[in-house]
Amino acid sequence: MSKQIWDGIIPQEEVRAYEAAGFGGASGIGTKPALLIIDVQYRTVGTEPKPFFESIKEFPTSCGDVGWDAVAQIEKLVTQFREKGWPIIYPYVAPKENFDTGRLAAKVPALMGVAAKGYEFVPPVAPQPGDVLLPKRHPSAFFGTPLVSYLVERGIDTLVVTGCTTSGCVRGSVVDAFAYNYRVLVPHDAVYDRSRTSHLVNLFDMNAKYADVVSTDEAVDVLGKIPAAL
Repeated sequence: MSKQIWDGIIPQEEVRAYEAAGFGGASGIGTKPALLIIDVQYRTVGTEPKPFFESIKEFPTSCGDVGWDAVAQIEKLVTQFREKGWPIIYPYVAPKENFDTGRLAAKVPALMGVAAKGYEFVPPVAPQPGDVLLPKRHPSAFFGTPLVSYLVERGIDTLVVTGCTTSGCVRGSVVDAFAYNYRVLVPHDAVYDRSRTSHLVNLFDMNAKYADVVSTDEAVDVLGKIPAAL
């Protein structure tokens, strides 16, 4: 049994149970990938790397320095996708307005009071002309957005999902991508969460049911075998 990042969090007996039931097979990738960079804004990492309880003094919604660790990995994928001419799509939370109040605002009121700076994209992985900006109101990048239309237009068959949080917007987007029959790749060190336990549990579950979870370096290697866009 190969070593996995969730070892020590998920009991081996439960891992064996999933394997015995037939979960966790590899989906593989297609030939037309797109990169999703979900909510990588200052509000989720802070304007500079700091431990969690220091970072939330600036933005209560920050995940702290684990976010910056992930940004360094996402940057590798951004470089590869730009070199290959593949689409990069940015599902992101836009500044909240009075009419945005709803169940999410009631559940997580901190989301409603983020300063304008928090909505800026983090420079190392920020959008460039030609990238797709996709404002969203809810966790999944698919819910209430034209994401599928963009993917169909470009003939995309594989989504590489990065950003945050692993247990929230990433997971919601991965589940919906799977439901739309896309192949899904999740680089485990290019997604982040304020809870390490929740991060690892959700990676385990997504790998079992909805996606292939690998390291960023492994993702770059397998994607490197696909020809660049014409």
